Amino acid sequence: MKRLRLALLPFAYATRNLLRDIPRFLQIVAGSGAVVFLIFAAGAFNEGMKSMLLASGSVHNVMLLSAGSEESVERSEIDVQVESLATAGIRGIDTRLGQPAVSGEVHFMGELSTVEGGKQQALLRGITPAAFEVHRDVRIIAGEFPRVGEILVGKQAYHILGTSIEAIHPGVAIEFEGQHFTVSGIFAAPGTVMESEVWFDRSDLMTMTQRESLSCVIVRLQQPEGYSAADLFAKQRLDLELSAIREAVYYDTLSGFFAPIRAMTWLTAGLIAAGAIFGGFNLLYAAFAARIRELATLQAIGFRRTAVCISLIQESLLATLSGTLLAAFAAVLLLEGRSVQFSIGTFSLELTGSVLSSGLLTGLLLGVLGAVPPAIRCLTAPLPSTLRS
Repeated sequence: MKRLRLALLPFAYATRNLLRDIPRFLQIVAGSGAVVFLIFAAGAFNEGMKSMLLASGSVHNVMLLSAGSEESVERSEIDVQVESLATAGIRGIDTRLGQPAVSGEVHFMGELSTVEGGKQQALLRGITPAAFEVHRDVRIIAGEFPRVGEILVGKQAYHILGTSIEAIHPGVAIEFEGQHFTVSGIFAAPGTVMESEVWFDRSDLMTMTQRESLSCVIVRLQQPEGYSAADLFAKQRLDLELSAIREAVYYDTLSGFFAPIRAMTWLTAGLIAAGAIFGGFNLLYAAFAARIRELATLQAIGFRRTAVCISLIQESLLATLSGTLLAAFAAVLLLEGRSVQFSIGTFSLELTGSVLSSGLLTGLLLGVLGAVPPAIRCLTAPLPSTLRS
């Protein structure tokens, strides 16, 4: 008798009880699956955005911006001469085939018009061939470098332009400020914001935007530790009013700027999960209350309340983990690698190990937290009155 009181209920008892009420079982599976899928979506969104911003900045690159514009390169304006002055005044600049890795660029948020997408805002970058010396991850995968009157389009820019991927290819004309520019090529920069940009010949973009200054000068250093030389150059040349910032730090600052949006996705997912838990309280309490005499009988024949409670938690976990498994399959099919358009570019959703772990933990919490309060409430009633109910 003592051994019986200490024993747990057979696991098969929990599995059989799940199939006693199929509609309720499916309701629990669907509810938990929806919540876990939302957790996967929120996590994949956050990881994708964070990875894109981290990959966009190189530890070897330093950006020279106008003082006070460290958080927005589009607002920065520096003299064109800074490009040549930085080349001569900063030590430790990387070179390739004798060409110093210094790129003066113009960054501008403008409206482009396509046949399919109409007018859409995109980040435009005015460059020279030196841009490929500092942005080593960029590769032209179709066509060639743009000449005057031509543009180079990022592989993911079709999302921003609101058109199909087939509609953007070399030879297509895109309108900017009433003038047509021919797409000379398509470039790839995997995992970075640059892949959603449109690159112009620098002279063309400066002419079209009626500006005589650059947005920034990007310098690639031989060693990341050489940042002090670029910082010293910016501080010594007070007449230029420059500020030196590591490119990786710049994009990390942008990541902090979008942190409230990422936090909002987690908050939304958390509120829905909390609502699902409270809904689970009611659903499982109704399920357990309908078997209150059965639960009392189990106690009467020698099973402790703890053993009965564990069996009820097992039932709940089987249902919620079934929903978690379905949510994981759905997330892999529907979320992994899917492109999401954002104001700063396009990034891909990423189901990393931490995201998958968060979803699994959510499924476990839904099963445990949803079952314990109803189980305790049903098991704490006096045994004699429960048997007579």
